[in-house]
Amino acid sequence: MAEKSTTSRTGRKPEITNPLSDFHSGNKTVDNAAVRSGRLIERVSAYPIIAHFIRAMTRFNDRMGSQFGAAITYFSFLSLIPILMVSFASVGFFLASNPDILTDLINKIADSLNDPTTAQTLKNTVRTAIDQRTTVGITGLLIALYSGLNWIGNLREAIRAQLRDEWERNPQDKEKFYIKYLRDLLSLIGLIIALIITLSLTSIAGAAQASIVTALGLDGVEWLRPVLTIIAMCVSILANFLLFVWIFWVIPRYKPHHKAVFRGALLAAAGFEVIKIIMTMTLPKLASSPSGAAFGSVIGLMAFFYFFARLTLFCAAWIATTEYRDPKQADSGAGLEPPEQAGGDLR
Repeated sequence: MAEKSTTSRTGRKPEITNPLSDFHSGNKTVDNAAVRSGRLIERVSAYPIIAHFIRAMTRFNDRMGSQFGAAITYFSFLSLIPILMVSFASVGFFLASNPDILTDLINKIADSLNDPTTAQTLKNTVRTAIDQRTTVGITGLLIALYSGLNWIGNLREAIRAQLRDEWERNPQDKEKFYIKYLRDLLSLIGLIIALIITLSLTSIAGAAQASIVTALGLDGVEWLRPVLTIIAMCVSILANFLLFVWIFWVIPRYKPHHKAVFRGALLAAAGFEVIKIIMTMTLPKLASSPSGAAFGSVIGLMAFFYFFARLTLFCAAWIATTEYRDPKQADSGAGLEPPEQAGGDLR
């Protein structure tokens, strides 16, 4: 039997209760404390934002958000291999067209090693890699295309699992495989473009701080740099917001109410910025130790992918569990979802 959405047709949720209210230990003091604690929990849980968080977390867990997040992490990490192949091929084309740089590189490799045999082996490896740059590049592109389509497909299915009314797939989700791959290809291209735009905005905002301060001759104004840092962070959150709006609106091909999408995307954008800040502070410390230098970047990258996936799916659950004060306005939403997930006044 398909699991039904925890949201009713009116968008209302059953009242949140706490088992501590009926707790009986035989000790009057303990029982009274348990009852008071239960009532406090009920009052706190009645706040709209807390109740919404509980609904979203419940849906996230019921729809296997952690498992989907782990799957997205796996496919994300797997997709790095062909990307590295393409990167090495690009470096190979650059070195092949610049023989002087190639010669300097090979000489530096030889000078850095005391063992002539090892140096010669590395020289031959570099030359072989450059000679095979075309094969490596084409193979990497093909594998990257295949893994990228599977990655975007898994991301779409994971978000759909959080958004749709029933846990099982809807009949309208089924489509011919070539249409599915074409849609996924367009979604992947769109996501790459969105990533380029957001990363460009973030990079420009970060790099412009020092230039603006220097150009205005305000190097001595100490409070200006923190202000510009906050402005750059706001620009970065805006870029994240645009990225997540695109993810929640285009990739799953469901159309929840735009207010729900915007609020969920804003929550995801702020959370994603926190993840980036934490990773920026953590990775240098991991790299400072010998074991961290060997495995820190890999562990950090996997953690980044995993937290990104969990954040994305939780915010999708947040969008799906939005309640509507006026169910009559729900018909304004366009998409494949039932009325209570398609529009209305949100809370």
